[in-house]
Amino acid sequence: LLFPGDPFDKPPCRGCSSYLTEPYVKCAECGPPPFLLCLQCFTRGFEYKKHQSDHTYEIMTSDFPVLDPNWTAQEEMSLLEAVMDCGFGNWQDVANQMCTKSKEECEKHYMKHFINNPLFASTLLNLKQAEEAQHNETAIPFHSADDPPRPTFDSLLSRDMAGYMPARADFEFDNYAEWDLRDIDFVEDDSDILHALKIAVVDIYHSRLKERQRRKKIIRDHGLINLRKFQILERRYPKEVQELYETMRRFARILGPVEHDKFIESHALEFELRREIKRLQEYRAAGITNFCSARTYDHLKKSRDEERLKRTMLSEVLQYIQDSSACQQWLSRQADIPSQLLWFQCLLSHPTGRRSAPPLNLTGLPGTEKLNEKEKELCQMVRLVPGAYLEYKAALVNECNKQGGLRLAQARALIKIDVNKTRKIYDFLIREGYITKA
Repeated sequence: LLFPGDPFDKPPCRGCSSYLTEPYVKCAECGPPPFLLCLQCFTRGFEYKKHQSDHTYEIMTSDFPVLDPNWTAQEEMSLLEAVMDCGFGNWQDVANQMCTKSKEECEKHYMKHFINNPLFASTLLNLKQAEEAQHNETAIPFHSADDPPRPTFDSLLSRDMAGYMPARADFEFDNYAEWDLRDIDFVEDDSDILHALKIAVVDIYHSRLKERQRRKKIIRDHGLINLRKFQILERRYPKEVQELYETMRRFARILGPVEHDKFIESHALEFELRREIKRLQEYRAAGITNFCSARTYDHLKKSRDEERLKRTMLSEVLQYIQDSSACQQWLSRQADIPSQLLWFQCLLSHPTGRRSAPPLNLTGLPGTEKLNEKEKELCQMVRLVPGAYLEYKAALVNECNKQGGLRLAQARALIKIDVNKTRKIYDFLIREGYITKA
């Protein structure tokens, strides 16, 4: 169908001019004539004249039924080619050339669909119309793959990934397994014991190869190639479920990826149900019978907890007010509470304490012109250069758009700076509406 000559001739690959074998790739944007590539040239991202590697494409294959559910399109073409070569009626030779069907199956299928089928012409017309109608829908959009991580040898990430190197698709832990075989040579005058010893060494090498493949399969099936992204996905669970996830991780290789995820999701659902039941029991104990009253109860409870926290913090700080070092340690532990930041600054101005750093001067710093007044004030107070702030802001906004929301723990995992600065940036972006809480 692609070339007007012999329908059984395969066109050459545009990249390497090799004989095309199915499956191969056809560009959905270039042509006519059709732009065809073998899988090797397609994976290399071959480009030629107007053809670009990010064009939409179609996978060309004949492994689908056309006239009979038990006959693929490739077998239909092989049958017609065999009949042309061997002649009509020589069904044994046709079957020998096809190798996949018997003599009776070839004769029965050919007579039924190509000789005694009055609707064959209309069937081909319908197939052609259906192919033209689905042409635009079958094109596969190009999506660039993520560059695999390349952890340095003996780093923390490399140890967490058991020495796996995604860029090489291999493990670091067993690179010299072949050294035991380099000097082995099977000769006829070997004794039985020496021959058995060499066979044992080969068996050991085979077991090490199987262990490599087993570890690779676990890494790929569970999506552990990009461990950082996998750890960020883990943090979407509550703390209790995260602890269970960490405990059950060693059993993931036994359950398999789908079963393991179902197990964790079921426990996460159980945790949510228990928490919701506990909340409803609290409402019932307080005499609340409708959700309108429950919202008022939650609001008042939050206010009471905030007042109780202020009173508790005041009574605690009075114990350390005479000891400057103990006071500084207590303040650093409480620095994550935004409502107390101004109060902390007042206490830090105590003559025996450490004086806070002055605001950062943004004059002349690159990127200042891209900030609004509120962002400039934030960078001055946090002492963060505008260029770094813009990078952190873009990273948090992108992650929030991907996840549909962002938690503080996720923001701290993305931004490797002081946790207090991360908290201030996170609160500012929430307050200004750049990101939303998960």
